[in-house]
Amino acid sequence: MTRGVAGSVEAVFREERGRLLATLVGQFGDLDLAEEVASDAVAAALERWPVDGVPGRPGAWLLTTARRKAVDRLRRDKAYAARIAVLQAEADRNDPVVRPTDDGDVPDERLRLFFTCCHPALPSEAQVALTLRCLAGLSTPEVARAFLVPAATMAQRIVRAKRKIKGARIPFRVPEADELPARLPGVLRVVYAIFTEGYAASAGPELVRGDLADEAIRLARILHRLLPQEREVTGLLALMLLVDARREARTGPDGQLVLLDEQDRSRWNRAFIEEGRSLVVTALRGGPPGPYALQAAIAAVHDEAADVATTDWPQVVALYDVLADVAPSPVVALNRAVAVAMRDGPAAGLELLDALATDERLRGYHLLPAARADLLRRLGRRAEATAAYEEALAVVGNGPERAYLERRAEETRGG
Repeated sequence: MTRGVAGSVEAVFREERGRLLATLVGQFGDLDLAEEVASDAVAAALERWPVDGVPGRPGAWLLTTARRKAVDRLRRDKAYAARIAVLQAEADRNDPVVRPTDDGDVPDERLRLFFTCCHPALPSEAQVALTLRCLAGLSTPEVARAFLVPAATMAQRIVRAKRKIKGARIPFRVPEADELPARLPGVLRVVYAIFTEGYAASAGPELVRGDLADEAIRLARILHRLLPQEREVTGLLALMLLVDARREARTGPDGQLVLLDEQDRSRWNRAFIEEGRSLVVTALRGGPPGPYALQAAIAAVHDEAADVATTDWPQVVALYDVLADVAPSPVVALNRAVAVAMRDGPAAGLELLDALATDERLRGYHLLPAARADLLRRLGRRAEATAAYEEALAVVGNGPERAYLERRAEETRGG
């Protein structure tokens, strides 16, 4: 088999996996069966496409082949077929109405799969793992690398999650309109968790996991096409685009961390910035803004500025004030304190950060002592800054961030 054909199968399968699995689960009501026959279809493609050529509609070819494989399996196993029929009947009762979409080539089944993977009955880590596995198309070893755990451990987690779906009879359906406000934030939280791990890896030798950030943006685009009327879906996509636009400028030639005030803004992705700004406008219209829309608005202010000095810090602080009312959290308070320091000076920001030092929710969060260290350094309080940098070094997991903190600690230690 040629490398080109194999690459074509892999590219098609990664792009079509969520669509393929969702359609198969919708028809047969079983995630394990769907995954097995999808893999069988890919194996058939690897065998047939080098001979027959890549079909004009490869996704349709895979779906047709997978359906035939599923029917063959069910014919051979009548007990399995009977159980699938019961599950399908239950699914039909739970979700008798198919929700229409604005784009006919994007099936509702993918939206159902989103809510199945992100069901609140599943542990949060299982929600992220299943979303990466089923909708982003990552293999189990790839998901394991994202979590920095052995592949066998991740395989067990995914198996347990799928057993939970079966055992708890978690329905494969889109929540009703009155359920959506309660369920959608969980889906968005999972997608954003994937993005944040990609944008700033919690551990490992690299600052950015571009594969995870790219998959999260792709998932957000799918959600936006399926739920274009949901403003927080729009806000999340805008936020990720506006933040990811800075990706190339966040690291130097040797992979070292480059902070916002030192970044070469000509390397920022202008297409992402323009798209994100347009989406922010939509997300902020039509009622009180949600937390993702507000965070996207803050990111837009940063992306619009020529440099840190000319950033509209009063507007950033004002947006954080609103965000703190809408979705209060210690991380929001920390980010607001940093913005206050840029607006009013390091002493004002340090006072706010010191008030957060006793918040147990920030224990082990290296950015709090790192932010304190930076403000102490700017105030000339070098011994205290060194101590704060060392506190941050005790809990940081990411290699480039650790190297940056070590350099700063050495500078303040040397006086």
